[in-house]
Amino acid sequence: MSDQATARFPWVLTVTSLLAVILLLSLGVWQVQRLQWKQGLIARAEAAADLPAVSLQALAEMPDPEFRTATLTCDFQNQPHVELQSIQDGQPGVRLISGCNGWLVDLGFVPEAISARPATQLAANSAITAQARRVEAPGAFAPPPDGNRFYARDTEAMTRALGLQGPVRPYVLFATDSAWPGWEALTPSAPPAAFSNNHLGYALTWFGLALALVGFYIALLRRKLKS
Repeated sequence: MSDQATARFPWVLTVTSLLAVILLLSLGVWQVQRLQWKQGLIARAEAAADLPAVSLQALAEMPDPEFRTATLTCDFQNQPHVELQSIQDGQPGVRLISGCNGWLVDLGFVPEAISARPATQLAANSAITAQARRVEAPGAFAPPPDGNRFYARDTEAMTRALGLQGPVRPYVLFATDSAWPGWEALTPSAPPAAFSNNHLGYALTWFGLALALVGFYIALLRRKLKS
């Protein structure tokens, strides 16, 4: 290459385009990895749905008990609870959080309009089933609790507030049966196991943008060298 051609070669454009292509390809590879992780998560959730409920002791011995169902035999009627501000089906309310042998248990959703809580004389279930689900720690800007009212699912703070013994687990047991069948205001439910899986589309988008950038760079380079 002549000195004149070297001088007019668009080095800045080349380096910038190369870095942009590397970034786009990295994002595409990351989405492929996320796709594999999400497919494994969906497979685990579907497989766990067909497994029988286990005891809390057996659940605690599992390295990753997410999606497994356990049988709980705690006396929730005489256990303390905290409330997590929540919205369900567009309706504001709270989720009642209690404890059972060191585990946090989400007993279900209660609408905001219901101020009464289950009376001690209201019959309670002696055993309920619940599904273990992993929960993420709240962000740094999550509002702090106000007494026993929480605005983020802070498992560590909830564990302290309920006086639970043992390690703070990154899991919550979501009741699938009502602890008080006679209290119609309480709606037990686990988070839906339907996962959005758009990672393949995202990966193709990033790879497509990288390919388009390479084509644009080649066209622009040929035009500059011919001018």
